[in-house]
Amino acid sequence: MNTIRYLLCCTLVMGWLGAVSTAQEPPVRSEQEILIELERGWNEAFYAKDIAFIEGVLADEFTATYDDGSRGDRARELTLSTEFNQQVVSAAQDGFTVRLYADTAVVWFTLRLVGIRQGERAEVAFSYTDVWVRRDGRWQCVSTHSTRMSDAA
Repeated sequence: MNTIRYLLCCTLVMGWLGAVSTAQEPPVRSEQEILIELERGWNEAFYAKDIAFIEGVLADEFTATYDDGSRGDRARELTLSTEFNQQVVSAAQDGFTVRLYADTAVVWFTLRLVGIRQGERAEVAFSYTDVWVRRDGRWQCVSTHSTRMSDAA
């Protein structure tokens, strides 16, 4: 009888330990979730002037095509981030679509900005297409393209 009780106790303890260790493991995030988190982090970093974060997500060969058709490289993007001085009330990203192609990903989303322009509330929306490449186990953006969708004062 003691052997059965011992085995039952061991089984219960092992089950409990397994449940505890499983509960303590962080949830596994999908590549899509990681990329959306990076996009959101980049957006927040831009307005907070967190240049270190932005440097970490931009590849050395990064190229931007801005909504006015001009292009910029990594250095210009970092300068724009540093010098940004517009009053932004909110900057909300939504409508994410993420497509993975091995170590390359394309992320599409909409950025809706609300701010103050010439003393009045202004709203604008941009459609973004970002291309990411996974290098050494982390994602870096190699290209971004933005298109202005609307402008309502």
